Amino acid sequence: MTYTVNKSEEEWRELLTPFEFSVLREAATERPGTGALLDEFRPGKYSCRACGAHLFDADTKFESHCGWPSFFKAGDAAVELIDDYTHGMVRTEVRCANCGSHLGHVFNDAPQTPTGQRYCMNSASLTFTPDPR
Repeated sequence: MTYTVNKSEEEWRELLTPFEFSVLREAATERPGTGALLDEFRPGKYSCRACGAHLFDADTKFESHCGWPSFFKAGDAAVELIDDYTHGMVRTEVRCANCGSHLGHVFNDAPQTPTGQRYCMNSASLTFTPDPR
């Protein structure tokens, strides 16, 4: 896929902290229950930490009790889904459609949501902007 934002790995290293780089560019995962955005439920929007592209609206976030921020729907054309067979598992990786950064994984195990999906995202992959009051 051709991304709108194309940077070298060195440019990404200069923009991101070492931990953010490991998650966004090397597909690492933060430990469950440790993400800064896990308990954030104010109105607003979630964007890609690497490039700033809008990914999720806060009204699609729900408490899934999985240890990571969870959403039932991504913005239109905001993410790219890729088959992931790493670590002996079969999953669907979620990447930012704008820059290709790793965000997390999506699972079809949330019957309590309108879509049945659980976008399980790393807080390190996201920024949150609250709605102005």
